[in-house]
Amino acid sequence: MPNEFTLTIIVNAKPETIYKAWLSTDGHSALTGSPAKVDGTANGDFTAWDGYIWGMFLELEPNHRILQAWRTAEFPTEAEDSIVEILLEEEKGKTKLTIKHSNMPEGQVDSYKKGWEDFYFKPMKEYYK
Repeated sequence: MPNEFTLTIIVNAKPETIYKAWLSTDGHSALTGSPAKVDGTANGDFTAWDGYIWGMFLELEPNHRILQAWRTAEFPTEAEDSIVEILLEEEKGKTKLTIKHSNMPEGQVDSYKKGWEDFYFKPMKEYYK
């Protein structure tokens, strides 16, 4: 399926630390450097990047996996939500964080791939030095 991609990064923090931050308003805002509002429970809603991104948590496996229905202000109105799966694996005291993003609107893959790198991975590397 061409409307998907996978990205991986090593983060200088334990999976528990990243999981907890991702699922909290203060933590998510801190690790990205931008306002977020997060109800970190299954079926809980979230917004990130000051409302540019929004969705719902579909499945949560504590400290290991987060599955989200995810969309942005750039999605066509008729587009289905995309799916974001965040996988956290401990590696030598750090975390291998993998993002699997699927079901994106036609022609938006490259933009979101760059967005994850610029607006999540770079700030997280800086935050978790």
